[in-house]
Amino acid sequence: MAPACRFCEIVEGREAAVTVYDDSVSIAFLDKRPLFPGHLLLIPRTHSETLTDLPPDSVEPLFLNARLLAAAVEKGLAVDGTLVLINNRVSQSVPHLHIHVIPRRRKDGLRGFLWPRGSYRDEAEMLAVRDAIAAALRT
Repeated sequence: MAPACRFCEIVEGREAAVTVYDDSVSIAFLDKRPLFPGHLLLIPRTHSETLTDLPPDSVEPLFLNARLLAAAVEKGLAVDGTLVLINNRVSQSVPHLHIHVIPRRRKDGLRGFLWPRGSYRDEAEMLAVRDAIAAALRT
């Protein structure tokens, strides 16, 4: 458990949460300040601050649970779809990896709420960005 981590406290049963799903890998609970009713947070039981900190052998089981929960939210709440989202550091209110599973309905008002869309100045900028990411992959 990380010091003073609210989500680790939920895992340990020392902080209350309205749990929707619980297995040996993760716990999913209702967000206390939901975007829409049914907004879930799925967390790994072991503390990892971000997705890149998550041990490789934990990635598949955690994302299988995210997939399971996305389907359950859609079916159980009769919504049109879900938004599955992770913040890494920026906008991460609790420094414990958590996957948001948010119910979506057409015309629910979220269009564009998360991001300002833009474009690259030109092809050279696009290729420079591609090359920087590709170089990081090789190291």
